[in-house]
Amino acid sequence: MSDSETVPPATDPRSAPATAPRTAPATAPEKAGSAPALPQAALEIASGYAFTGPALDLGALLWDGQCLPDVQIRIPLPMLNRHGLVAGATGTGKTKTLQLIAEQLSAQGVSVFLADIKGDVSGVSAPGVSNDRVQERARDVHQEWTPTGCPAEFYALGGMGHGIPVRATITSFGPVLLSKVLQLNQTQEQSLGLIFHYADQKGLDLVDLKDLRAVVAFLTSDEGKQELKGIGGLSTATAGVILRSLTAFEAQGMSPFFGEPEFDTSELLRTASQGRGVVSVLELPEVQDKPQLFSTFLMWLLADLFHDLPEVGDADKPKLVFFFDEAHLLFNDASKAFLDSITQTVRLIRSKGVGVFFVTQTPKDVPADVLGQLGNRVQHALRAFTPDDQKALKATVKTFPDSGYDLEEVLTGLGTGEAVVTVLSEKGAPTPVAVTRLRAPQSLMAPVDAGVLDQAVTGSPLYGRYAQAVDRESAYEKLTAREAATRAAPAPSKGRPKQDRREESMVEQVVGSGLFKSLARSVGTQIGREITRSLFGTARRRR
Repeated sequence: MSDSETVPPATDPRSAPATAPRTAPATAPEKAGSAPALPQAALEIASGYAFTGPALDLGALLWDGQCLPDVQIRIPLPMLNRHGLVAGATGTGKTKTLQLIAEQLSAQGVSVFLADIKGDVSGVSAPGVSNDRVQERARDVHQEWTPTGCPAEFYALGGMGHGIPVRATITSFGPVLLSKVLQLNQTQEQSLGLIFHYADQKGLDLVDLKDLRAVVAFLTSDEGKQELKGIGGLSTATAGVILRSLTAFEAQGMSPFFGEPEFDTSELLRTASQGRGVVSVLELPEVQDKPQLFSTFLMWLLADLFHDLPEVGDADKPKLVFFFDEAHLLFNDASKAFLDSITQTVRLIRSKGVGVFFVTQTPKDVPADVLGQLGNRVQHALRAFTPDDQKALKATVKTFPDSGYDLEEVLTGLGTGEAVVTVLSEKGAPTPVAVTRLRAPQSLMAPVDAGVLDQAVTGSPLYGRYAQAVDRESAYEKLTAREAATRAAPAPSKGRPKQDRREESMVEQVVGSGLFKSLARSVGTQIGREITRSLFGTARRRR
């Protein structure tokens, strides 16, 4: 049974402490013949969510153990690019909250990206199934529940699992992200950056892992050592660490993730019939035991979007909302350069129309500089069984705006499918903290059958574009050919004919001329433009 289908009754005693403030609220006067008026404090919360423009419906306010469906808790659509956090302990309903938000964004014409680590989000593509619990939840929150699926595309890293293969070239992945995957230290990361710089300058395309290994091996050979001597060189010990890390990386079956055809991240911005946004689901169950790989790969997708998208400023709605599941994996053991790049990417990508939601267990999993930029918060229940749990709970409470709630008590008493919510209003100010009973997703709250999923993948117009891997001539082939030519070349003679010397003299004159040097500088500048590196050192050749 999925998280959201386990719905506690409206009178569940667990709800009482989760919805009552410390002081008894005053009540507004009742009108003759009307339903009981809302408590004054509830009316104040209601006014904080009374938006005039388009908004996503999250659910209804919980107050003193009762669900108040007249107070709807919502997120303004234009504020979705101000980023957000969905947090909570395992089994509290985070995944279904993502599904609820995703399907409403799609209906509003906004594209969505979801990382499906456990393999239970594929149901977003199929209409939901009604049952007693879903109907009870719909009645509680006054939701007009209609089974509805979303247009969806399914992807898989390197084609491992069900999905259109997503690959990146080593060049576009860049040295900073690759260092994170290879678990290199700061010195080794800087040396890897030097290797990328050399490959860029020499036109050695780094498409897959064997290309990078070939360049590292060349730069530590007798012939190649001189190539980097003027800019610091590459120590044999550091090169050895990088090569061993690459070997271990390949031994874990990582080769399929790097290569061509490289995935064009603009595919994530598509809309379907009737203007609905496409939900892109990256299926990750096959690689969930390789957390550093998939978390870093998700960051590559985001960095690549940042690199390519134009500035749009404050738009009526975002172009894309990107859900970054298991976010703590991204930040674990990250270098300062990596964290700085994440912070800057999150800070700046908002103006390009992209919203990012980090999904994790507690806010403390996200660095403070990043957390401070997450304006929309949906916090599910937390557990407080150990001293560490208690510490995390207190830290979470401090991240919320002041309210009349005892949030330590509230957060440990929430039921499944309930959450503490605060978002940014249409004016950009935080809304009041609201304990909320969330709506039920209208799409299927379970995985679709494997056969249906495979049919959707092979029937996609993108499948033919990305399914078959291509291995073109790149750094490995060029360096191998160079080595073979060197071995096959005859030994130089002691003297050369006079005719050859005259020809060489003429060539030297041409090469030394101002016209030739000007032409060479122009060509060099154009080649230099082929690869431009962004915040993470990621790069993309012109399409």
